[in-house]
Amino acid sequence: MDGQEIVDVSKLLEGVDFIFSPGGVTRMVYPLIMRLVRDKVLNEGHWLSLNPYGPRQATLGPVRLYFVKLEAEALKSYGTAKEEMWKLLHGVHGEQPFSLLELAWTDEYAYYNQYNRICSETALALDRELDFDLFYIHDFQQLPMGEMMGTLKPKLFRWHIPFNERAIPPEWSGFLGRFLNAYDAVVVSSKSYMETLLRRGYEGRAFYVYPYIDASQYGTPTKSDLQQFADKHGLDKDDRVISIVARLDPLKGHDRALKALANVVKTHEVKLLIVGNGSFSSSGRGLGLSKGEAWRNYLQTLVKNLGLEKYVIFTGHVSQKELECVYTLSDFTVLPSVAEGFGLVVVESWLYGKPVIVSKAAGIAELIIDSVNGYLVEPDDVPSLADKMKTLLENPSLTEEMGRNGRETAKLCTLEKGLEEEKRIIEEVVG
Repeated sequence: MDGQEIVDVSKLLEGVDFIFSPGGVTRMVYPLIMRLVRDKVLNEGHWLSLNPYGPRQATLGPVRLYFVKLEAEALKSYGTAKEEMWKLLHGVHGEQPFSLLELAWTDEYAYYNQYNRICSETALALDRELDFDLFYIHDFQQLPMGEMMGTLKPKLFRWHIPFNERAIPPEWSGFLGRFLNAYDAVVVSSKSYMETLLRRGYEGRAFYVYPYIDASQYGTPTKSDLQQFADKHGLDKDDRVISIVARLDPLKGHDRALKALANVVKTHEVKLLIVGNGSFSSSGRGLGLSKGEAWRNYLQTLVKNLGLEKYVIFTGHVSQKELECVYTLSDFTVLPSVAEGFGLVVVESWLYGKPVIVSKAAGIAELIIDSVNGYLVEPDDVPSLADKMKTLLENPSLTEEMGRNGRETAKLCTLEKGLEEEKRIIEEVVG
């Protein structure tokens, strides 16, 4: 690694020199490492990830970042394979659906394996230099690493996307089991996912830990912050506000919410904030897939066709301070996903005492007590979604009560709770 560029991120300006990924994995893993170091469970953390445009290495406090790079053709093919796998594991099929097993025979999947081979070899080279105690590997795109690394050191794998019976048929058990069983333990995001994991070929130690966030990072915006955000996005002080905080992706179900809104605005004056851009995969600085941009264009056309131009605001990416304004100004939030690994935005909403309407296809639906801390709806039941929106708009006292209850539920998904569970698992795996 000598002679390679190493950047100290603490000397850079967030939002100008770099963007701290808003994705749920980053919001979990970075605070986890920082707390484990603070609590002297870890001396330091070494984080390996794909970043075609970053420096070779960077430092962020006690965390050393190592960025994997791929040539253009390999990057594109890897991105295509990852996206197809993502769709299959979410239960989404295109016009000519094929199975996970058929995907494994494509040229694109070969590049997916190449990426994992590079990650594995890089991790092993670092291990020879630094002598790691544990490898903690995150999410489905890194799944083959456990088998490829061939080390006897403990390997822990965290699966962040859905793992449910509806999307993962029994015939995939052998394929998934081969990779999953290369790990000493596997962690998923809900109890129901763990049950499916054990029915789909995994024979090792399985755990479920609800995803978590560092609540201390969510502050109370000032009146000036709120006014600045409102002015920027054309909100009046008396506006009722509903928000959807989610990347621009068809699986997030924005279209269902827009169709429900078309019913709601017949009797209620309300603004809908659509907060977020595409993912790393769809960004120009990421894998360059066009999914995010295409979905935005579709939604904007749908808004026009439904006559909702004056009711819908696309904010794009927002800073942490702006996100705090979103939740503070919102009456409630909606997560209408067609499929969702968990849904930490629900926890964020609860932190601000705001109730939620959540699709039953989200992992966090396991924590929703219907009509107590939120509402549950079927992902395609647009009339029910509209009815729930109207109920919350018409009953401020109910909205306030459900928000209070949600704040209590959010305690199950705080960093402190997650840290307790992660420590227990790490200690059991490392021994």
